[in-house]
Amino acid sequence: MSRPTSRLAFASAGFLLGTVIWAQTPPHSVSMDTVKHLQDYPVIEFRRYVTKEGERPHFVKYFDTYFPEAFEQLGAMVFGQFLERGNPNRFTWLRGYKELSARPVICSAFYYGPLWKEHRAKVNAILPDSDNVMLLRPLRPGQGIPVLPAVDPVIEGEGAQGLVAAQIFSVQKGQEEAFAKAAELAFARYVMPSVRSAGLLVSLEATNNFPQLPIREDGPFLVWMGLVRDDATLNGRLLPLMEEAERTLMATGLLRGAPERVVMDSSPRSRLRWLAGTEPQP
Repeated sequence: MSRPTSRLAFASAGFLLGTVIWAQTPPHSVSMDTVKHLQDYPVIEFRRYVTKEGERPHFVKYFDTYFPEAFEQLGAMVFGQFLERGNPNRFTWLRGYKELSARPVICSAFYYGPLWKEHRAKVNAILPDSDNVMLLRPLRPGQGIPVLPAVDPVIEGEGAQGLVAAQIFSVQKGQEEAFAKAAELAFARYVMPSVRSAGLLVSLEATNNFPQLPIREDGPFLVWMGLVRDDATLNGRLLPLMEEAERTLMATGLLRGAPERVVMDSSPRSRLRWLAGTEPQP
């Protein structure tokens, strides 16, 4: 958890992933009706933390137990929290706000409030780096991160399931729209029953209005995120498409460096997960 004391719009008719509407769920499953009031958080922090060696499982337990509902009560949303594969000390989470002006109000209430005051010492002790944060927004309406129902401890006794994949592209300044147009065509190929869009995001160019929490200034970035049902889908179908897309998009000359691909497992209480019984409708 960051400590206060530490220091882009157009439409593409062929792009289907960013217009996901989550359908009703069957009676035996989790219902989307419960989160109709919890949508539209267009200001998004993509937060990537580094934990001390061997301490990530402990951080996950602290985070899952204490923090998601606390932010929700203050008006923010924890879309999901994840364990990065291939890096046992990396923890990533996504936080959203209704508007940029809400960010300093909510962060002040949380980081100077009683919950964080109680737990900050033990959490900060196992969190040496919490400054890798991108401030993002949806590329266009309908391409933000969906708010899924909280994990139901009765129905979902095994916790959150599925994988989250992300591609992070460092875009040449001033070339955001041109690159996004090419990227949407590539991302359209990812559409399949076992992969769902979880957002197409771009850098939100704004002054850091809560400087106690640093945000990266080396953008702009474009980020694609997707929910993946299982490893068979990831390895057999999605990864080859992602690799091909990266080669194609690198060849445009619109990037500042090689894309970064991240595969993550949802933490046990992550909202953003493969939720059985929901199917996206174009």
